[in-house]
Formats: sequence, C-alpha cells, structure tokens
Amino acid sequence: MRIISGQYKGRRIVAPKKLPVRPTTDMAKESLFNILNNQYYFDDISVLDLFAGTGNISYEFASRGTEQITAVDENYGCIKFINETAESFEMTISTIKSDVFKFLEKTTQQHTIIFADPPYDFLTEEFARIPQLVFQNTLLEDEGLLIVEHSKHTDLSHLAHYSHSKSYGGNMFSFFK
Repeated sequence: MRIISGQYKGRRIVAPKKLPVRPTTDMAKESLFNILNNQYYFDDISVLDLFAGTGNISYEFASRGTEQITAVDENYGCIKFINETAESFEMTISTIKSDVFKFLEKTTQQHTIIFADPPYDFLTEEFARIPQLVFQNTLLEDEGLLIVEHSKHTDLSHLAHYSHSKSYGGNMFSFFK
C-alpha cells in the first residue's frame, strides 16, 4: 500500500503478512479522499478509524495534515504496527486496542469523520450496529460523516442516517449523516 497524497505522498508501507487485514485498495482510497477533499480541510478535523488494521486510512489523513486521529483495532499486532509506522513518520495517531463495538458503547468523544472498515464477512446486523452506536451516542460532530467500507454484495441503504454509497471495483463506501 502507498500514501496517495500530502506530506508523505508516494511512500510505500509494507505490513507484516501475519496481520489479519484487507487494506483498502489504493484506487478506492484515492477516490474516497477526492470526495472528502471537497468537503473538509484536513488540518481542521478529527478522525476516528475503526477496524483500523494496518492504519492505511489513518496514514492518509495524517499525510494530508490531520493531527487528531484515533485508530481502534482489537488485534495487538495491528496496533503495534500502526504505532511503529506512525512513530517512524512522526504522525500524531493515537491507538486504542479494543473491540470496536465495546469502544463505541463507552466513548463520548466526537469526531468529524468516522471511518469503519469491518471484515467484509460481517452479517448485516453487525454492520448495522456501527451507525446505530455512532448516532445513538452522538459521536459525530454537527457536519460529521460516518463512512463504512464494505463489499458491493452488502446493502446498507435501509439503515437509519444512510445518505448514499459509492462503488469502486469490489469495494463500496456507504456514507451516513
């Protein structure tokens, strides 16, 4: 994977093969950030990266100037990798090792953008818990956005607060406001 734009544009990041991850493709990530670039000043926002995995999305935000980034994953190896990579690039990414659902139930901190990239094999009910907890606990700022990445075979359009989806190959991003 590589960082698409910003201070660290073009830098390649190689994650250990043993991590249980499926990083967002560069094509999908570039398209997503083109959308976000038209809506937000990256240095003025706070980001919550759920199911952070390799930290791919967090690094992209950090490279573009975001300083308030929290990455949550339950896998110790993923958290360790994100910490090491963020330190080597001197990025301000805070990490939390936790089950994402337990974290969402307890946290009270609001964010401008919440990005969730759960396993594609989640059941629809598991995907539905993400926006449910985010909106129930008021975790988005007023102009905030929840983005859930999922397979094109998963339909989240029936969920509350759903706005729209964008498809890139086999990847799909559903936006919630």
